[in-house]
Amino acid sequence: MDVLDILEVESEVSLPKRYSELSVEEMESRVKEIKNKFGERLFIPGHHYQKDEVIQFADARGDSLKLAQICASMDKAEYIAFCGVHFMAETADMLTRPDQKVILPDLRAGCSMADMADIDQTERGWKKMQGIWGDTILPLTYVNSTAAIKGFVGKNGGACVTSGNADKMLEWAFTQKERILFLPDQHLGRNTAVKLGVKLEEMAVYAPLTNSFEYEGDFENVKVILWKGHCSVHEKFNIQHVENLRKQEPEMKILVHPECTYDVVQASDLAGSTNFIIETLNDAEPGSKWAIGTEMNLVNRLKDEHLDKTIVSLNPFMCPCLTMNRIDLPHLLWSLEKLEQGEVVNQISVSQEVTKNALLSLERMLERS
Repeated sequence: MDVLDILEVESEVSLPKRYSELSVEEMESRVKEIKNKFGERLFIPGHHYQKDEVIQFADARGDSLKLAQICASMDKAEYIAFCGVHFMAETADMLTRPDQKVILPDLRAGCSMADMADIDQTERGWKKMQGIWGDTILPLTYVNSTAAIKGFVGKNGGACVTSGNADKMLEWAFTQKERILFLPDQHLGRNTAVKLGVKLEEMAVYAPLTNSFEYEGDFENVKVILWKGHCSVHEKFNIQHVENLRKQEPEMKILVHPECTYDVVQASDLAGSTNFIIETLNDAEPGSKWAIGTEMNLVNRLKDEHLDKTIVSLNPFMCPCLTMNRIDLPHLLWSLEKLEQGEVVNQISVSQEVTKNALLSLERMLERS
């Protein structure tokens, strides 16, 4: 049984059957009642990819790092019910005071990308890389990674990056060392490095499951080592979707997230972070047409918020992020009712040792953002 299976069993046991028997109206009414009762003692951050049934109760919306930073500024909040995924709640816990409690309404809400790089694999891979390239590598990790990976990166002089500042952080990293290890998302790493002028043949992919490299050239020419990880949502956009749209709707602009594959990003009109996508559509001309390559809950919300524009998903058969969607109205209500009863469930706590090193990686990024 893997970790996700264990968490699923715990969550199913913990959520009483009565929540499935409540109407949406009853649950919404109770959430509002509890929020009003706790006031500033309770803070609910909601990630952009959350369902509408959950995001309606968010005190702040944003990407993972923005929400964690906001959590850190919530001095009066005793409890933070993080409506996102596990690594986001970890970051919030590390950036808030020890007496503030961060909870995840459903422990099954993980991130497949973050899970593609665990600490044992990373330390094993790092040892192999050191054997090949010596002390010439600086690690960078996408914020979509576990606290343990952030801690590893911090301990080894590296930093975190977001999809919005990855190019800036990669530029900085090259002033520190000759080579960069970028984990856990190979696509963001590749797309960013290409923007900075690194050639594809100067990038090697490290496959953690086999502890080997997918690379046919001379290792001495490698400038970027890409961890073989990906976002299960953004990898579902492919070049055929782009080509079909170009034929059917040639006037429609294509805007994608840089977690998409290299060929999709190259063939699109624009690529950028979640915030970049939102701001681009906010600034777009009325009547303009857009195909968006990102998570479906956000695409649908953007459609509703921009009725003066035509907005579709680049992949017409796209599904929402399954792990993000594990946070739903019943789990949110259950976790808040437990708080009301004086019981903290699904608390996310990161050890002091991991927090110390992980904060180094976050602080190096924040200093340059």
